[in-house]
Amino acid sequence: MKKSITTIFLLLYIVGGSFAQKIISNQTHAWVLYTGNHKISKKFGIHTEYQWRRADLFNDWQQSLARVGLDYYQNPNVTFTAGYASIISYQYGDQPISHQTNENRIWEQVNLKAKYGRFDMQHRYRMEQRLIDNWSNSSGYFIQGKDNYRNRVRYRMMVNVPLSRKEMANNTLFLNVNDELFLGFGKGIAKNILDQNRFIAALGWRFNPNFNIQLGYLNQMIFKADGIKVERNHTLWISTTYNIDFTKFKIRCHGQQKSPKENL
Repeated sequence: MKKSITTIFLLLYIVGGSFAQKIISNQTHAWVLYTGNHKISKKFGIHTEYQWRRADLFNDWQQSLARVGLDYYQNPNVTFTAGYASIISYQYGDQPISHQTNENRIWEQVNLKAKYGRFDMQHRYRMEQRLIDNWSNSSGYFIQGKDNYRNRVRYRMMVNVPLSRKEMANNTLFLNVNDELFLGFGKGIAKNILDQNRFIAALGWRFNPNFNIQLGYLNQMIFKADGIKVERNHTLWISTTYNIDFTKFKIRCHGQQKSPKENL
């Protein structure tokens, strides 16, 4: 627990030290997320995810993100995942990108779980290999060149705390607080190693271990490549998690199969 508290202060120090002489744009956005981890055997599962990211609340596009992956469950507290993501980034706000871009991303991660009394903690470490559209403006015309390749590492610490019960059981109101740091490395990184920071505080309702909804606030900081411009995005954050355990589907003696709803 002491290591986790030290990590929080380290993250705040890194982010806080990045605001000297910056041009900061405050904006209001809204994100709607679906996430599912679907177990297909004792050791393997499928990760599915979609994020509908809107700018100016729900008026314009910010991003569209779809992500899939293969989970490997080493044990109940350690999960390895590798997969692919497709991202479309749009022009929005006071510091828009020059052109709409598509990104193809390979990613790998390990998620570690631990419990300290009523606190359920997770530490997620993720690596990303990113291929991003490269657009240049030549005499008023945009020309697409060879994709830019970027590497990025991410670390997220998350804490879930039950509020309406002593333990995280069915039909429980809970609090989710997490912070994620994004760092670029390798070739192509300009003046900012620090790429993003995301802080989330949300209230959630756990229907059962496989289904919950959350509503909260996301503070997204985006540090631009020029080392000067920064986005501070105040974001309405709406999340749904819906998991299906396919290993529990059994063929009944009369030939009928249980539906996913029966196994939640």
